[in-house]
Amino acid sequence: MSAYPEFTPENVRAFIADSLPGDLEIEPVEIDDEHSVGRVLVDRRHLHPGGFVHGGAWTALGDTVAAWVTIRNLPAGATFTTVELKLNVFGPGLLGDEIVATAKPLHVGRSTIVVEVRIERIREGAEPKLAANLIVTQFVIPPRES
Repeated sequence: MSAYPEFTPENVRAFIADSLPGDLEIEPVEIDDEHSVGRVLVDRRHLHPGGFVHGGAWTALGDTVAAWVTIRNLPAGATFTTVELKLNVFGPGLLGDEIVATAKPLHVGRSTIVVEVRIERIREGAEPKLAANLIVTQFVIPPRES
């Protein structure tokens, strides 16, 4: 059972509003203890000058969605920070694509949480296609003792 069951898509929208995920319009779709899902509709701000989704945009989406499922798996009072991530992009994202990230914990330990994020690209008239994979290691920071 999550120590943070109130961390749901409805209240995450307000939580991220004035931050990088909010500025990139990363939309929370599903959040529970087993997985989280977020999406972005690709516009110009997500592209590098060559016209493809920027590596930083893939990473921001994946790291954000990994954070949501991490929060649902933290002990009460704990927080976290990303200590390592590895991104592989398998195909380009283009203007107008929808990219959907699904994060699932691979390991939930006392000091680390490791999350895999699979990112699919959805184009109009085409089947969803795996476009990127991200592995994120989170360092669990225990509550401060007073």
